Amino acid sequence: MDSLFLGAGIVLLILMLISLIRVVGGPTVLDRILGGNVIGTHTTVLLLLIGVLFDNVSMFVDIALAYALLNFIATLGATKFFMHHKSVHLEKEPVEKEVRP
Repeated sequence: MDSLFLGAGIVLLILMLISLIRVVGGPTVLDRILGGNVIGTHTTVLLLLIGVLFDNVSMFVDIALAYALLNFIATLGATKFFMHHKSVHLEKEPVEKEVRP
């Protein structure tokens, strides 16, 4: 049974590396924020899997909950910051200029 959890942990680490590509090379700031949030969510699940592997789930649940809350607050803060400062480059349709005779 431990090999199942170990395999799931390795798969989560691979998924985190794939999400890291989006964080580093994301075309917009929102893509980078979303990639960071996905990595944080996978880290929370990975902490719980580590707790199962070490037979000490109660301690790792506390750590995972604190990390999940910190990840959520950081994501909200970063999103609010970039939306407020208009630094997010969203893809918009080009506006055609009126031609006046």
